[in-house]
Amino acid sequence: MSKVRVLVGTRKGAFILTSDGKREKWDVSGPHFAGWEIFHVKGSPADPNRLYASQCSGWFGQVIQRSNDGGKTWAPGGNKFAYDGVPGTHQWYDGTPHPWEFKRVWHLEPSLTDPETVYAGIEDAALFRSADGGQNWQELSGLRGHGSGPKWQPGAGGMCLHTIILDPSDPKRIFIAISAAGAFRTEDAGTTWRPINQGLRSETIPDPTAEVGHCVHRIAMHRSRPRVLFMQKHWDVMRSDDAGDSWKEVSGNLPTDFGFVIDVHAHEPETIYVVPIKSDGEHFPLEGKLRVYRSRTGGNEWEALTKGLPQQDCYVNVLRDAMAIDSLDKCGVYFGTTGGQVYASADAGDSWAPIVRDLPAVLSVEVQTLP
Repeated sequence: MSKVRVLVGTRKGAFILTSDGKREKWDVSGPHFAGWEIFHVKGSPADPNRLYASQCSGWFGQVIQRSNDGGKTWAPGGNKFAYDGVPGTHQWYDGTPHPWEFKRVWHLEPSLTDPETVYAGIEDAALFRSADGGQNWQELSGLRGHGSGPKWQPGAGGMCLHTIILDPSDPKRIFIAISAAGAFRTEDAGTTWRPINQGLRSETIPDPTAEVGHCVHRIAMHRSRPRVLFMQKHWDVMRSDDAGDSWKEVSGNLPTDFGFVIDVHAHEPETIYVVPIKSDGEHFPLEGKLRVYRSRTGGNEWEALTKGLPQQDCYVNVLRDAMAIDSLDKCGVYFGTTGGQVYASADAGDSWAPIVRDLPAVLSVEVQTLP
């Protein structure tokens, strides 16, 4: 029977949750790196025992950690992230120039085919790649050197590159998203980039339909349809059927279309999940009811999934990297909250149960389906 490994990054360490294919009883390992912010933990699709973690501290800075045995032991990688060849500034909150600064790694994305290759999305927004298991890092500076770079500015959480999607059908195509600049695509493995924000509308920027400046919270793809993308934006759930060349809104009957996470069913590419939050000023569920919403039609028509989730006095948030979906049948859906709960559904969202309840605030959730 297959096994499942859930990788959880929190404000005070990383946790590894394991179960068999029934996903009823869970073993909890951790905290690993206790006391450190772990922004992201992710495993290599090419080698399930190769894990990467982003460890950060205001006192001690940024450390990339690597495990070769599924998280039993860890060793630090290289931690030199030097901006390469693109001097200058980006816009600060008030529109004034601000120099590029390295602050932390938000997201790690291992190669689909090579466990030694891994990408890192950082704050201030830039994309780095390592070809030696995280020991040495090189910036793909064509992104930050795109002509719009000086116009990028931070979202409320910082100017972070938080989403990296590798196209399984084309190794040279990569999608990324930046808060608050928007989504970008490369067709040549990161040498050149183009913004892919046509159809997005953001009322809070000077030009609501500008080429860049949109606060994209998350992008998701089903690997069987790499030209179809789903987006949770700062307001609006969006869809693209042409690899991001154009977007249309699919918020439909959601009670609010503000949120952070979005993900796609493992076997049904038209089934997507979001967790609506009340507003950009009140980051908690509407009416204090924690509800995951599912659309089986690729958007527009949504149903609330509530069985096993708290339906009163619940005021947690679900952050942008804190949802994941396994590949079992029925697929499992997992998400973590700022209240320290990690919820799991073994039936594609029909019912939920907490794996753990009292972790530090959850920053990220990833899942591996193991043989």
